[in-house]
Amino acid sequence: MNGTSEGPAPAADLGPAVTQSDNDLAPRTGRAGPPTYRSVFTTAPLAMAVVDAEGLVVSANDTLGTLLGTDPAALAGCVAADLVDLASDAGTWHAYREVLRGHRPRLRCTRRLKRADGHALWAQVTVEPLADSGDSGGGDTPGLLLSVADVSARRELQARLRHLQMHDPVTRLPNRALFFERLTAALEAESYEHGGTGRIGVCYLDLDGFKAVNDTHGHRVGDRLLAAVAERLTRCAEEAAHPRSGAPLVARLGGDEFALLVEDSTGTDQLAELAGAVLAALQPPFELSDRRLSVTASVGVVERHTAGTTPTALMQAADTTLYWAKADGRARWTLFDPERNANRMTRQALAATLRPAIERGEFALEYQPLVGMEDGRVRGVEALIRWNHPQFGVLAPNRFIALAEEDGSIVPLGRWILRTACRQARRWQLAHPDEPPIFVSVNVAVRQVWDSDLVADVAGTLEETGLAPELLQLELTESAVMGSAGRPLQVLKALSDMGVHIAIDDFGTGYSNLAYLSRLPVSVLKLDGAFVRGFQYAAVSDAGPGETANPADEVIVEAMVQLAHRLGLTVTAECVETSDQATRLRRIGCDTGQGWLYSRPVAPDRISALLDHAGPGGPAGVQAGVGKP
Repeated sequence: MNGTSEGPAPAADLGPAVTQSDNDLAPRTGRAGPPTYRSVFTTAPLAMAVVDAEGLVVSANDTLGTLLGTDPAALAGCVAADLVDLASDAGTWHAYREVLRGHRPRLRCTRRLKRADGHALWAQVTVEPLADSGDSGGGDTPGLLLSVADVSARRELQARLRHLQMHDPVTRLPNRALFFERLTAALEAESYEHGGTGRIGVCYLDLDGFKAVNDTHGHRVGDRLLAAVAERLTRCAEEAAHPRSGAPLVARLGGDEFALLVEDSTGTDQLAELAGAVLAALQPPFELSDRRLSVTASVGVVERHTAGTTPTALMQAADTTLYWAKADGRARWTLFDPERNANRMTRQALAATLRPAIERGEFALEYQPLVGMEDGRVRGVEALIRWNHPQFGVLAPNRFIALAEEDGSIVPLGRWILRTACRQARRWQLAHPDEPPIFVSVNVAVRQVWDSDLVADVAGTLEETGLAPELLQLELTESAVMGSAGRPLQVLKALSDMGVHIAIDDFGTGYSNLAYLSRLPVSVLKLDGAFVRGFQYAAVSDAGPGETANPADEVIVEAMVQLAHRLGLTVTAECVETSDQATRLRRIGCDTGQGWLYSRPVAPDRISALLDHAGPGGPAGVQAGVGKP
């Protein structure tokens, strides 16, 4: 038997009447009451008994006898606490003793009682002191009124309502609320400190392409498919039942999302096996009347120690892992990877602080020289952004540019890069009036072309800084330029008509449609560094262990350079790292080179030093490594 104390409650309506009853009903009151109160007590529809200060029943009415299935006269002298199971748990027993001693006004609790015939019922038990009309001296309580109400019907209704509340009407599975209730209980310390493995696991799955089923066949068919999936998952869980922890809990969390909760898991192998069984169970087609439907699922698997884990953290990990399974190709399960998750968290942290970082001035530009292959002179520089992050240190653009493109902050960031680079190029020009001015090359993202008035931004920046249009080069990736039509093509033509040079960055990694280039306002091709790396060795025999020289790279580059020149384009080779590469690229006909052979990306003052070094009286070109830190 068990029960729960429900604390203080209003006294029963018959309490005052009983306190004024005759000596037989309440002998300790010392007063005889009118006989009418005996009849009220005896015939009252509420089961009641008078209990003395020792906890023994003095008198019980007929309703209590009927409720307990015994003669009410036989209850006299019985221990009241035993009749209504008040001693089964320490909390309720202590509260009852406090009422008996007069230190507590009343006790109300719910108890599961057993009648004499073995029938069980749920009862609400109320115990409160009988008032003493005289001075009790030391405050001794004259006795107690015990009242018992049969609440079995109410409990049954509550149970049915709870079942409806905690179960999904489509699949009959536990719903999200019940799942989290069980998960929370499983993570409480007392649930694993006394036995068990102290571990927990979740398989969080989502049906692939379920929306198409709803859209094509209607929601009724979709609901039937969900119910059929639930049946297979339930059978799968039953087959995976563990002797210690039983079968995993299968729940529908909403939409086409399901979860299997494994309490007292034995390790990741158990969860991986369960996830594999789930995928296998869903492979056979579903026969739904006149329809035959197939569906797959992606499953995120998390298994960890229970201690220190919260429901929110566990399900966040499961949701993240499910997303990975979707991103990795669907119809598979993926195990949670802390390192991969740390990278994701870092990305989220960077994305959240990108826009404020622009306002706080956390970004800076470094510049890498573009050097003429024939004379070694600096012809231009490429502006490369760096983020001086207060937590993660100096970040290269590959850590945050994609994030900026995703959330649109690339537009204000791109304006800042353009304005800063043009202003710096103008400073170099003014500082070296006797030298040919160098151009500055700025990378432009596709989203800048679509989401901003790039032409107006460029025109305004050039006017503000005083930089000539021909000293500005804008770089777009090959995939962004090839196939451009509509607005992007109009923007590129407008910029070209303004005098700005357009360069295709990382050329050779995408479409490589040289014929299409003749219809684009492009003036420069920047060969991807992957081709240049094949030039690293003068011969195949020069390559070290694990290194390969690819003679085909040189043939491909030579052909691209020749075709580009025939189209009136200049060619820049990226990632030039050795003098041998530079020699061979120069022989092929590349116009300019960029890479660590000449300089790493450096601060503006280092570029100024390069320009001073190459000025009147200085050497004709840039020496290899002069810009290296």
